[in-house]
Amino acid sequence: QVQLVESGGGLVQAGDSLRLACAASGPSLTSPFSLGWFRQAPGKEKEFVAAVSWTARNTYYADSVKGRFTISRDKAKNMVYLQMNNLKPEDTAVYSCAAGNRFPFQNRASYDYWGQGTQVTVSS
Repeated sequence: QVQLVESGGGLVQAGDSLRLACAASGPSLTSPFSLGWFRQAPGKEKEFVAAVSWTARNTYYADSVKGRFTISRDKAKNMVYLQMNNLKPEDTAVYSCAAGNRFPFQNRASYDYWGQGTQVTVSS
């Protein structure tokens, strides 16, 4: 089992920045796993945002956030971060982190563990 707890969400204006954090814990952390961020806006499907591999050498982004969001992980602290710059109203959603060990990283089914999520609201 892996427990994931997100933090850092909030209400910001368009153009602002936010940094989300996700703390991972649990006895299964000894196994290699990738970490991803997904988001779900009201009335929409949960969508992939970004992912980072176990080694942290590889990162993946949705086209909608490329160039604005940066994912990183601190393996020593079992943390994953999502730096979000130049936020837009369409970025408004509940952001959840996830852990898994299957491919592809962009697929929700590749992840076994999910956090509760943190709300990000971007006003225009």
